This record gives sequence, structure tokens and C-alpha cells, in this order.
Amino acid sequence: MARRKTILDFMKMKEEGEKVAWITAYDFPTASFAEQAGMDMILVGDSLGMVVKGYKGTIPVTMDDCIAHCQDVRRGAPNVFCVGDMPFGSYQCSTDKAVENAVRFLKEADMDSIKLEGGVRVADKIKAISEAGIVVFGHIGLTPQSSGQLGGFKAQGMTVDSARDLIKDAIAVEEAGARALLLEAVPPELTEYITGKLEIPVYSIGAGLPCDGQLLICGDMLGMFQAFTPKFVKKYANVAEVEINAFKEYVKDVKESKFPEDEHVYHIKDSMEDFQKLFKEFE
Repeated sequence: MARRKTILDFMKMKEEGEKVAWITAYDFPTASFAEQAGMDMILVGDSLGMVVKGYKGTIPVTMDDCIAHCQDVRRGAPNVFCVGDMPFGSYQCSTDKAVENAVRFLKEADMDSIKLEGGVRVADKIKAISEAGIVVFGHIGLTPQSSGQLGGFKAQGMTVDSARDLIKDAIAVEEAGARALLLEAVPPELTEYITGKLEIPVYSIGAGLPCDGQLLICGDMLGMFQAFTPKFVKKYANVAEVEINAFKEYVKDVKESKFPEDEHVYHIKDSMEDFQKLFKEFE
């Protein structure tokens, strides 16, 4: 059984040029499959709001939601490094509250790290959580929790001015004590620069190849989430189609009395005569 990686392993992988593969997961089965596949990391993302709960965005997701799904994932993947996403409202209010909620992840959900969105504006929260002895992952670029301010789910860093701000954010995240950084929906030219600029690992979700590893949302890459598919997603399966077709076949079999067949039922141990006598007792 593989040993659970630590942040030191990820630093070594960056130094040696070995890419890190990670996905989101929100439940026991998916986490179990990810561990069996040799996944380096799992993110229990607040994207569960859309992928699992059917919300339009991540804003309604609560700490209790995240903790519950983190617990499910940890049971499924006990030997994988897991990151818990801090939902909207869990760290914006104060540094004390941010530390308190980060501690909850480690104590109640057995996460190895927490992730929060933002650069310069949350540097004080990253610093406080890091000083509490918790491994922090930063997240800049397209930050879903603040997508309203960004004008929607749009790529970032496409202009020099926007890229300058993201570089400042990346530097602020590292200087505040974060141990890794996630870049979302930014051009690869910017990703390459930031990856070379920072000493900590830099990972991509829709930020191109020149970085230290890749993250995808499981519902996207498995073809389960049907509302929309981001440009940066490669579908490795079409689970939705498989499930829908299976359900259709099941409905058809039930309607036509083709299910269950003899192999799907339990058979009596006593004689039918004895059972008929039993039935007569109740007539």
C-alpha cells in the first residue's frame, strides 16, 4: 500500500520535474477509485455545490457541507494527501475565524491541508493559518467564489495589467507562507513565469502545461457534470451517457416484465405445498 505523500514530497517532485496529478472528489467511491489509480492528491472542493448539490455556484456551500464530504473522501482514500476547500464566508471575515475553520478541517475531517482563494487580499489569512501549523494551498486566477467581481467564470491574466496583478498575488501567497499555489484559467505563458518565479509548487487547473502538476474536477473529466464543460477540460469518460442508458434499459425491462429474472430472486427452501398451506392459514 502506497505511503501518503507529504508537502515535502511535493517540493521534491517540483525539484525533480515530476508532475503531480490530482482531482476533486466528494464521496467515498470516487476517492477510493482515485487512490487505486495512484492519484497524488485529492481536493475536496467547494465545487461540490455545483457537481453534487446542483447549485449555480459555490457560494451556498457551508463549512458543514465541506466537513461532511471531506470525511467521506478520507474514508475512501486513507493513503492520499487530501486538501479541504475553505468555502465562501469561512475565512473572509477575520483571521481568527479563518484559523478556527482551518483547524476544523484538520481535526474533524482529517485533511492534510486547506485551500483558500485570493492573493494579496487574503495574505493575512494565509499567514495566520500557516503560523498555526497548517499547510495552506493558495488559489488565484479565476476564483469561483469571487466570480461576480470578475464578471463571471472568465479566464484571467490575459492582458499585461491583469497578469501583473496575478504575479503580485502569487508572490504575496508564497511570502505569506502558503506551501503550494493553484492557478486557474490563466494563459500558459503566465503559468510558466509564475512557476519559475516561485519556490513552492505551482499547479494548473486550466492554466496550461508549464507548471508542476494538473488538477481537474472529477465531474468534468468523467463526463458526469452536464451543465457546462470548461474549455480546459479533457473528458476521459462519459459516465453520464453510460448511466442514462443503463437507467433507460432498466425502465424498459421493468415495464416489459423482463426484470427480475430467475437468477435475480431468492428461492424457497420448503416445498410449495407447505407454502400453500401457510397462505391458507391467512385466508
